[in-house]
Amino acid sequence: MIAKLSGRLDSTGLDHAIIDVGGVGYLVGASSRTLSALGFVGDAVTIHTEMLVSDDAIRLMGFASAEERDWFRLLTAVQGVGARVALAILSALEPAEVHRAIAIGDKAMVARANGVGPKLAMRIVNELKDKIGVAPAGAAIGAGMVPMPAGSHGADAVSALQNLGFKPGEASAAVAAAEADLGEGASLDALVRLALRKAAK
Repeated sequence: MIAKLSGRLDSTGLDHAIIDVGGVGYLVGASSRTLSALGFVGDAVTIHTEMLVSDDAIRLMGFASAEERDWFRLLTAVQGVGARVALAILSALEPAEVHRAIAIGDKAMVARANGVGPKLAMRIVNELKDKIGVAPAGAAIGAGMVPMPAGSHGADAVSALQNLGFKPGEASAAVAAAEADLGEGASLDALVRLALRKAAK
């Protein structure tokens, strides 16, 4: 699975970019927010990706940040939300705004996106309210959750625990406790191992 691309921005379209990596052009679908963040044709770029495999196609979606990619995964897990709708939501709202809208049940904010009606907005809010994890910067922090700087070992460790089935609040609390014991500069591996022991208690 392709998780990240680093190369040169070859071109952009309304909903995609082509990244030249060693002479191979990867076409990645992207939100308008990500396309704006990439810069100019010819610039060196790094983009987080999600590979979508269907019966008749394999597509890459690209994101300027891991947070945006994670929200894409959450949104497309909701029935009726495909890649196009998820990108429309992420074009209309920053990840922190999506989090805030879902946390407070503001379906009108979610419905700002093209192709999202009131019923679908309500479904998105209802289905994701209990799944949203560590709040992005600028969003309200839920009970029992500890904010982790994006790109930090702490954030990566929280994500690892969630992938193993721990609830967001449990994962966040366990990682925060592990960081307190290990101190700054702990490796990701050590952090995950200790957080797992603490979460399992």
